[in-house]
Order: sequence, then C-alpha cells, then structure tokens
Amino acid sequence: MVIGIDIGSTTTKVAAIISDNNIIKITTRAVDAITSATGAFGKMIMENDFRLDSIDRINMTGAGSSKITGDLFGIKTNKIDEMAAIGAGGKYLSKKDRIIISNIGTGTAIIQVSGNVITHLGGTGVGGGTIIGLAKELLKTTDFDTILRYALKGNINNVDLNVGDIAEANIGFLEKTYTASNFGKMLDIASREDIALGIINLTYQVIGMVSVFAARSKDNHTVVITGNGSNNPIGQKILKAISGMYNIDFDFPADAEYATAIGAALST
Repeated sequence: MVIGIDIGSTTTKVAAIISDNNIIKITTRAVDAITSATGAFGKMIMENDFRLDSIDRINMTGAGSSKITGDLFGIKTNKIDEMAAIGAGGKYLSKKDRIIISNIGTGTAIIQVSGNVITHLGGTGVGGGTIIGLAKELLKTTDFDTILRYALKGNINNVDLNVGDIAEANIGFLEKTYTASNFGKMLDIASREDIALGIINLTYQVIGMVSVFAARSKDNHTVVITGNGSNNPIGQKILKAISGMYNIDFDFPADAEYATAIGAALST
C-alpha cells in the first residue's frame, strides 16, 4: 500500500487507494507541517486498523512537505512534485486522458494533462486565500462557513456592475446580465450578504476565465476542478455559468479536494 500526503498551507490531506472504488481519505489541521502530517497519518492508521508493515512507502507533496526530512515512522518516504501530483490525481478522478485541471487552493494552479504528460501552465494568485483575506477586511470574519452562509443570501446586483447597467443591449455575445465590473457598482444599500457573494463571485469568475483561456490555448474543452475550492456550491454555479458562455465543460469529480493527495499516492 502507498499513502499519499498533501501538506497544504492550512490543511493536510492523506489518501490511500485500496481499489478503484475505495479511496480512504483523512483531513487534519495543525499549526505546523510535521504535526499535521504525522497526525493525519496516525489518524488514518488508527481509524482503519492498518499495520505499518503493510505500507510500502509514503509519498509526500504540497508546500509543507519541504519541512519534513527523512523517513516517517521508519517507512520509506518520497517527495513528489506538487504539480505532477495534481495532474495525476485529476486524471485519475476524471477518468480522462486529456484535460485541463484548475486546482483551487489558497491560489489556483492550472495544469495540462495530455496522456502521460503533465505540464504546469501557470495559474493565478486568486483562490481561497483571496476569499478569506477580503472577508477579513470587509466582513470582519475569516470563517469560511460564515462567509458562505452570508453569500447564499446575497444579491450580486447590489455589488457588481453588469452589462445592462452600462448598455441598452447585449455587447457582442455578452448578455445584459453578465458582469461588466466586479465590485463596480457597490450600492450604499449593499449588505454583508451582498459583499460576501461579491467576493466569491469575483474569485470564481477570475478562476473561470483563466481556465477558459488555458483550455482554449490548448484546444481543450474540458476543465476539471480540484482542490479545496472545488466543492463550493456558489463557486460551482458561477463556473457552470461561464461554461455555458464559452462552451468549456467544467467537471467536478467526487473527492476532488483530495486530488493532490491521491495523485501523490499514485506516483512512483
């Protein structure tokens, strides 16, 4: 058995692939990489009654993996390139050989998968960290569940300027309801709920457009969304709207938030 560990800036994820239909997953939070990684690994071992001698190796990836040297618990421990892990995990979860992956974490990485070739195309600093940072200043909270709860009740028309606000008719293929400027309206009546929705809308529209440009540049029509930001219901709705505008398919596979840990476990 191979264990994949993805040590991110805020969470650590562990994945063990038992079979195609059975992936065991664990998530932990900790203040430092070593505590987070060893805690997540120990939790998986204890909760699933694994024997240490049944584990062939541990494959580690993510920003925090550089802080861990040597083997964990006497088990051979490898470092896996994070972009390669994202590509392998996204390919495995999507069951497709030719895709663009947008991995939404603190920022967003854009990866191309073409058969067995994985290429890091670039990305954007806009991601989950953007939502938390703006909410800290504008909403006085960094709790993501609170931000999402606010946003679900928000009215984007009190925050964003849309095409219909500046034009009498559609502009090219842009309908009057489409965004012309994020936070370009900001009415005095805008509530914290409206602002929360505006923050999420800004974040996912940027991610969506960067993904569209990447996909079109590679003549690809499928973007697989992975990472912590993949299961945001408002974000998914925003990306699906962009999908309809640009004829790019956004896929949200099950377990997408564990794609990097899964990809690490699959790496040799």
